[in-house]
Amino acid sequence: MKTVYDVQQLLRRFGIFVYVGDRIADLELMQIELNELYKQDCILAKDYQLAILILKREIRSIEKEDSL
Repeated sequence: MKTVYDVQQLLRRFGIFVYVGDRIADLELMQIELNELYKQDCILAKDYQLAILILKREIRSIEKEDSL
């Protein structure tokens, strides 16, 4: 797993499709969904940690672009 697309594919395996229309909101909602999947032992800890890291990195990147 290396990209946000990969995280989306992980979520789709569980029937979770996220699209709000606001990129940051989408990423934050994906984080919430990942938290729930992890709490319910549906995904491995390493997959959870990597997916959260990818999403946080993307959020920082977007916020950095917006501040320029």
